[in-house]
Amino acid sequence: DVQLVESGGGSALAGGSVRLSCAASGYTFNTYSWFRQAPGEEREAVAGRDSYGSTTYADSVKGRFTIARDNAKTSLDLQMNNLKPEDSAMYFCAARLARSLGPRPLRPSDFGYWGQGTQVTVS
Repeated sequence: DVQLVESGGGSALAGGSVRLSCAASGYTFNTYSWFRQAPGEEREAVAGRDSYGSTTYADSVKGRFTIARDNAKTSLDLQMNNLKPEDSAMYFCAARLARSLGPRPLRPSDFGYWGQGTQVTVS
């Protein structure tokens, strides 16, 4: 079975850091992304990375978040620094077969494979 499994969520103080990881099993995808969804809000793209190494970030996280593959290319990580309370949300890893990021901003409908999500709470 194809699975995306997120890990690394938790609680942090404002100004702190959290690192999320997304591990894919059953398939090697070309484009990965992180989305987040706060209660009562729509799911929004946070960051994405394609097979060419191109990355994209939401304006609200630029300069604070970094998306990267690990050296063994077994997981996609999201390093989140200088966290703010408004970063609190359920974070989801998503993946697709297309090799490039395509039109921005990324949309949830652009991705066919999703993890279950991991909660990040900043206070």
